[in-house]
Amino acid sequence: MKVAIDARKLHDFGIGTYIRNILRQLARIDRQTEYILICQPRDRELSLSLGDNFRVEVDSSPPYSLREQISIPWTLVRTRANMLHEPHYVLPPLAVCRSVVTIHDCIHLRFPQYLPNRAALAYARAQMRSAARRSDRILTVSEASKRDILEFFDVPPEKITVIYNAIDEHFATAPAQQAIQRVAERYQLQDKFVLYVGNVKPHKNLERLLDAFHLLRQTPGLEGVKLVIIGDEISKYAALRRATHRYNLHKFVRFLGFLPDETLAIVYRLAGVFVFPSLYEGFGLPPLEAMASGTPVVTSNVSSLPEVVGDAALLVDPTDPVAIADAMRRVLTDPALAAELSAKGLARARTFSWEQAATRIHAIYQDVGRS
Repeated sequence: MKVAIDARKLHDFGIGTYIRNILRQLARIDRQTEYILICQPRDRELSLSLGDNFRVEVDSSPPYSLREQISIPWTLVRTRANMLHEPHYVLPPLAVCRSVVTIHDCIHLRFPQYLPNRAALAYARAQMRSAARRSDRILTVSEASKRDILEFFDVPPEKITVIYNAIDEHFATAPAQQAIQRVAERYQLQDKFVLYVGNVKPHKNLERLLDAFHLLRQTPGLEGVKLVIIGDEISKYAALRRATHRYNLHKFVRFLGFLPDETLAIVYRLAGVFVFPSLYEGFGLPPLEAMASGTPVVTSNVSSLPEVVGDAALLVDPTDPVAIADAMRRVLTDPALAAELSAKGLARARTFSWEQAATRIHAIYQDVGRS
């Protein structure tokens, strides 16, 4: 059997983590299936790190473009692939082989106001509907996302399989003390700080996080606490800068932009509390990464986040800055609570495994292939 996997989003947040880890685990458990990786030109050497049964087909088509609607099916024809796995919601209509599609979430349909225009909403709705209808199997990453798919699309529940995400291995590996000290000095993280990691987009709710952080600093003893925000494209979200200056927080809020995973794993461990007040997540990897690092977590009580963190985090109403501030204050001022959340988080993170995820995905490939 020849399975084509669209890996053009290999370097993205979220979906990129999904693709990288699934490929790594498939290479460990399966030396028989021939895998065809549809990649960007910069990833033409990807197969060298995976195995002899992996090969790369370069495709420079941008995601969400008209060009990919032609180039992906043409690659399937040229390589005689039996199956296509699209790890996002775009399944080209001309792809006539068996197909598996991963729909991580329905955020574009749940929060259409965050899309740039009506055309983008129409495109997302049409592509997701087509992928849900035409694919042989739908994968998703949480029960919450499965409920959303069933709400928006007329598909049978048995067509959808929930397979949880997990974390990159280095987040669960304790770094050397020298490396920790080096990162702390380079980024000036010796003082107590609150940490946010993730995309910098409107539904991540970072303006309310700044509101909550302003309230937190009114607590005696926490006047000097810092907020560190890590995420790409910060410059495109001008409202964050305005909120920072509105509260005169420019000395206390730091925007570090993108960090390599090895550095990020250390920053998690240096934080006093990790806060993730997102309004919607298909899964929510950053809270899991923080828990695997032993960092106490405060996160939202909506969408998939309670499903992911269980009882290992403090859950808050993400629309209430007072509640977010109070949860941060509790963790930062109560060492016993922080230690309890840290221990629970470490145990919770160990229940998620990319090996288990890839094993289940491989079994679905086999099942769909036999059908």
